[in-house]
Amino acid sequence: MLSALARAATRRPLTVMLLWGLFLLLGFGLGTGVFARLSDNVPEVPGTESDSAAQYLDRTDPAGESITGVVAGTAVSDATLRAEVERAVADVRKVAGVAAVPDPYTTPGLLAEDGKALIVPVTLEGGLDDDAEEHTLEAAADRLREIDAPDVQVSGGPLLGQQLSEQAQEDVKFAEIVSLPVVLALLLVVFGGLRSALLPLVVAVSGIAGAFLALFLFSGVTDISVYAIQVTTMLGLGLAVDYALLMVMRFREERRHTEDVVEAVHRTVAAAGRTVLFSGLTVAVSLTGLLVFPSVFLRSMGLAVAAVVVIDMLAALTLLPALLARFGGRIPPAKVPADGEEGRVFARLARFAARRRFAVLAVAVPVLLVLAVPVAGMKIAIGDARQLPTSSEARQLHDTVGEHFPPGAGVTPVTVVVRPGADAGVVEGIRALSPGAAVRELPGGASVLEIRPPGEADGKEATDLVERVRDVRGDAPVEVTGPAARLVDFREMLADRAPWAALTVLVGIFVLLFAFTGSVLLPLRTIVTTLLSLGAALGAVVWVFQDGHLAGLLGAEGLGALSLTAPPLIVAIAFGLAMDYELFILARMREARERTGDDAGAVVDGLRRSGRVVTCAALLLAVVFAAFMTGGFSPILQIGLGLTLAVLIDATVVQMLLVPATMSLLGRVAWWAPAPLRRVHDRFGLREEPSEEPKRRVPTGV
Repeated sequence: MLSALARAATRRPLTVMLLWGLFLLLGFGLGTGVFARLSDNVPEVPGTESDSAAQYLDRTDPAGESITGVVAGTAVSDATLRAEVERAVADVRKVAGVAAVPDPYTTPGLLAEDGKALIVPVTLEGGLDDDAEEHTLEAAADRLREIDAPDVQVSGGPLLGQQLSEQAQEDVKFAEIVSLPVVLALLLVVFGGLRSALLPLVVAVSGIAGAFLALFLFSGVTDISVYAIQVTTMLGLGLAVDYALLMVMRFREERRHTEDVVEAVHRTVAAAGRTVLFSGLTVAVSLTGLLVFPSVFLRSMGLAVAAVVVIDMLAALTLLPALLARFGGRIPPAKVPADGEEGRVFARLARFAARRRFAVLAVAVPVLLVLAVPVAGMKIAIGDARQLPTSSEARQLHDTVGEHFPPGAGVTPVTVVVRPGADAGVVEGIRALSPGAAVRELPGGASVLEIRPPGEADGKEATDLVERVRDVRGDAPVEVTGPAARLVDFREMLADRAPWAALTVLVGIFVLLFAFTGSVLLPLRTIVTTLLSLGAALGAVVWVFQDGHLAGLLGAEGLGALSLTAPPLIVAIAFGLAMDYELFILARMREARERTGDDAGAVVDGLRRSGRVVTCAALLLAVVFAAFMTGGFSPILQIGLGLTLAVLIDATVVQMLLVPATMSLLGRVAWWAPAPLRRVHDRFGLREEPSEEPKRRVPTGV
């Protein structure tokens, strides 16, 4: 298969480049339309009680979505300002699609006790289509912002989703502006020439276009989260650079053995291309675990990110060989060190870890376990506007309300839907949990109780209240929804499906690693060491963003919990990325072992030949992830820090120390497999490595 791809790409390189050029235009043209389709409905889980109750309200509740305006910065009792606010309220009430706007001066709870702020809630009519709702939101929000006061912010409801989408778009643009020049500069240092450095960047741009196009296509059949843009773009950019770096470095190495550029390309695809293929499949399989969850967000993220990985892999196996066939003659072969020993530092590191294998394991493993300790206390939450940077309108509104109003003001209530036929005693028992609960009657005999918990909308008090309501209602036709109820259902979904997701991923990874190595022990050893680095990275994220240690250095703050989006995405993506570098090294070890039959020498030779590419790839990927941490959006900061640390820990502690130490400890047994499985691998395993001494050919003149 790889040979066929290489022949097709080198036979008609201009055709391949033209097709990818059209793909780029499609990605940056049509694909960027996904920004208008992003959703912030992350915690929704179809089939859960909270989702069922929300859908029932959508069908029966005459009141629709709501937004909130806040006026502050001066004494709101000022006659001029009051007249201004009352005119704005009157105008908003006249906007088509607005159901209600209470008078903030006469409605209890809307005027701050210090007299320096007021809240203007706007409720829309139910049943509005998307276009009508968008027009109503814009008209109402624009009119409120016209109020002549020092501070006027409008957010909440659908507006919050729009503001999150705008923040995502700005963050992606800024991250690309920051990361691409830095990546190019580092590639220039690595390769020492502009032509070699530009090739990975071309593939990286293809990965970004693929990310946009994949998300746009998926948005036609499912909701796409505002988080998807940053996550898929950072991963698409990073993996594209990784794969292209591996291929170009191998191409320069193969140019030492043959002057025929096409032959060098074929040999590169046969060797490094095999690693890229298995790496891409491994990362994609790691993300299939997200498909086990019924959450639309997790499923769509799994599909979208896996699609981007496959696009990067295809670009590295088709576009890059075409570019090398066309322009590779101008790329010089890799230089051999003056002393003739390539990768001397990595060889010494491998020998040290092999000789001191017990000491390395005794130090590295406990350190990683200690770093992972905070994971035991990890909490997840939906979060609020504090996740946004302080410059955003939603965050400023949240801070203004917190400054001028008592705790709990503006908090989305726990919503209890009482269906027709519910026992009156059950309803009274629920009302007794919060005597001040607001009650609304719905058409058809149903009613709604809105209970405002103390603290945050998805805090412990709120989730405990949800559990108490569900205990009191028993089998009565009563359902609970709202942010706290969605969080409770999301946690239960994770607990129920996580073991199956883990089993799916581990089995898939084991099969792929067996197909790659022909061993049953190496996949097990790889999974264990990968879990160590992953646990350490996730522990650091908990320590920073949940507990608040050093969060200020990243422009964030301790929120008491991680965003519910961060842990599953960090685990799925980081697990696949760790396998990425493992395959880079195992491929070289396997080549050396099959060439010499020396197990100990293969460990040293494998790290000697692959250490530079792993180090450079990890550094470049860390730069990409770090660039996406400049936006100030807390969930992306969490994901970015988790992936950055996972990559760096894996590429240093695990690959440079634990891998040679454990390989030396296992010795020949590391490559063992039962006879039946060995025969299966010998028959079906992909073996396309070039021979060590290729035939020299006449230069092509490219």
